[in-house]
Amino acid sequence: MNFFSSRIQRLSPSPTSGAAARAKALRERGRDIVILTTGEPDFDTPEHIVEAAYAAMKAGQTRYTATDGMPDLKQAVCDKFKRDNMLDISPANITVGTGAKQIIFNVFSVTVEAGDEAVVPAPYWVSYPHIVEYCGGRPVVVQCAPENRFKLTPEQLERAITRRTKWLVLNSPCNPSGAVYTSEELRSLGEVLRRHPQVWVLSDDIYEHLRYTGQPYATLAQVNPDLAARTVTLNGVSKAYAMTGWRIGYAAAPAELVKKLSVLQSQSTSSPSAPGQAGALAALTGSQDFMQAWNRQYRERRDCVVAAVNAIAGLRCDTPDGAFYAYVRCDGLIGGRDRSGRTIADDRDLSDYLLDQAGVAVVPGIAFGTSPAFRMSFATSRALLATACERMQQACERLDLPAA
Repeated sequence: MNFFSSRIQRLSPSPTSGAAARAKALRERGRDIVILTTGEPDFDTPEHIVEAAYAAMKAGQTRYTATDGMPDLKQAVCDKFKRDNMLDISPANITVGTGAKQIIFNVFSVTVEAGDEAVVPAPYWVSYPHIVEYCGGRPVVVQCAPENRFKLTPEQLERAITRRTKWLVLNSPCNPSGAVYTSEELRSLGEVLRRHPQVWVLSDDIYEHLRYTGQPYATLAQVNPDLAARTVTLNGVSKAYAMTGWRIGYAAAPAELVKKLSVLQSQSTSSPSAPGQAGALAALTGSQDFMQAWNRQYRERRDCVVAAVNAIAGLRCDTPDGAFYAYVRCDGLIGGRDRSGRTIADDRDLSDYLLDQAGVAVVPGIAFGTSPAFRMSFATSRALLATACERMQQACERLDLPAA
């Protein structure tokens, strides 16, 4: 008799967490490792947010709250959606969870049955397909071409949809590619979705405020308001406000779905952290001006990384329009041999090689569904990024590459 459930045996550890753990273990043993695996801002949480949470705790706000979020935070989320996305949302349509990842897990848990399909454009954030599989569904991975900046086209979406399709997952700006969908592109996808009324959309907007083109941001329900009744618009405070450890995410969804999400959450984590919610309230209602300065630094780092990577023979990297990752194609190095004679057979081998021989930790592209490639975060100092790129160049130059 097998003690463990079939559900947990369908699940594997997060590849990004695993890559970070291995790098940290080497660092603890004394190795000089530049860790570019984790999607975490290196800025401190703004002081006014910290002070608001501290004041809330001093005032005794340290107890359970409403299961899926305090009323004042839900109202602030509604105001944010109106201010930033021109969405008219009521508190009955808002759910607040312990991070955006919990909300994704909740959404698929209460909607996905065995055999249901979810269309997941690749490259994708590592957890989407695994959560779908855990819930008994089948992720339908669609490879998005680099020449289309790794974005899903209407033709690809049409081909991927079947009678079993229940969800489309969209992430803009995208982790790992940095792709940002335009209003026109979202309208085109909306035209396809109108022909398939059984398909709902999870619009993951967690990197909304990390954009570098100057173009206005668009989310699917804003551009296609008639699809709002089957869209979950997901966001949170982790990335934009450097609050990854505060664990507060939120989403707008139809009221009946929100009720079911609350039922599940009441039997799992119950309410999110009360101080964390107080901090999130301050984040959404306070000054947003600091984001401009942060984005300038992210843009400068991005430009340095892209230039340095593209100067390395065998690597190619398009300039990401958003988020804080460079998604580096490395097909030019596959088949190369290191000095011990070991062959670099795939992007996992290359990532291991860069960690072992260059002291640079990245995440292999297979974790994101598109190979050969790797993701490197530029949410760290320019000095560390310069060191990492220099080490990568030296390590790549030591490879004996096959004849073209």
